[in-house]
Amino acid sequence: MDLNTLWFILIGVLFTGYFILEGFDFGVGILLPFISKEDLERRLVVNAIGPHWDGNEVWLLTSGGAIFAAFPNWYATMFSGFYLALFLMLVALIVRAVAFEYRSKDKNPKWRNAWDWMIFFGSFVPALLWGVALANLIRGVPIDGDMTYVGGFFNLLNPYALVGGLASLSIFTLHGALFLNLKTSDDLRDKSKAIAQKLWLPALILTLGFVAYGYAETSMFLALGLDPGIIPIFGGLALLSVFWFIKADKIGWAFTMTAIAIAFSTITIFIGLFPNVMISSLNDAWNLTIYNASSSPYTLKVMSIVALIFVPIVLLYQGWTYWVFRQRLTKKSELEY
Repeated sequence: MDLNTLWFILIGVLFTGYFILEGFDFGVGILLPFISKEDLERRLVVNAIGPHWDGNEVWLLTSGGAIFAAFPNWYATMFSGFYLALFLMLVALIVRAVAFEYRSKDKNPKWRNAWDWMIFFGSFVPALLWGVALANLIRGVPIDGDMTYVGGFFNLLNPYALVGGLASLSIFTLHGALFLNLKTSDDLRDKSKAIAQKLWLPALILTLGFVAYGYAETSMFLALGLDPGIIPIFGGLALLSVFWFIKADKIGWAFTMTAIAIAFSTITIFIGLFPNVMISSLNDAWNLTIYNASSSPYTLKVMSIVALIFVPIVLLYQGWTYWVFRQRLTKKSELEY
């Protein structure tokens, strides 16, 4: 395995971790204004992800930094072509971060309600746009022979990409409802379970519809064939099993299954892309690959050494934080947000 392939795999791993961890953050934020009108319960919802959301976002920063360093041409083409969409996502993430810090600075119900809707906005937009972005990556976008995106913003809002956005939105919201059930008690626990039961079928339909649509819209699924392999099939089976685990009140297993479904879906996309990183809808010869978009071998070598040292440390630290904040929250818990 060469270093170009290694870094493509590592970036895939980073995005997989990001979607699993930040996915439930997005889901909880989306549910916040709807799950309760009572301020104490809303505070419990926010505090369920309070110790984790900023650490989970580090996975995105690391992913972006890895793309910039390992595949600068991919970074340049994607961030220029998807500029408005990524700018909107960045604004949403900033608004969400501010809302987490400001919502409890004033006890006025209108103040807190306004910031709750900001958390919703800051969670809804990225959950939708990540699906749109990934769908466009595998469908292809207008890239010319100079690795320059020559389309417009509305090229990204094609029907296939919008279906991908709705699929990611639904599965992240389901993932968040299950996480909320694991972190809360009493009424909130019952409410989150009921919501998860209602969300499972739309998430399944949209995800399977996105895959089926992909056979008509992309070359990736045609390359995988009617038998796409163990990973996508197991991902679908994991999502299918969520309903039965919820009915059996085995929410921990249901949450694990949505995590597996998200992980295997992301892995499938990266497998389908390889060795491309961006597909040109104008000419296959203009695709960006792990070779024509990469940094020098020396850069990749230095990055590999640094990653080997620091990535295990970061993983151990984040695992420790989840262990420390593993307890369920109750109405008697000390709340910060």
